[in-house]
Amino acid sequence: MAEEMKNPFQENEPVQEPGPDVVKGDLGTIIVGVATLLDSAIAPMGKVVAQALDAMTVVAQQILDGVSTTLGEKK
Repeated sequence: MAEEMKNPFQENEPVQEPGPDVVKGDLGTIIVGVATLLDSAIAPMGKVVAQALDAMTVVAQQILDGVSTTLGEKK
């Protein structure tokens, strides 16, 4: 029932020397990843812009109604 003692200084596996950093994956995969990141960042902003334009449309309609009412009363 003796456990095998390992010497911490003994090399059991070859040590790999660090090589140059290599990006794994082909160009298509990288482009798809970048496009996904951009899409996830831009999509919420598009919704905010659409809501702002809708609000501006409502305000513009109210202004036009007010001008129309005011000019209609002066006739």
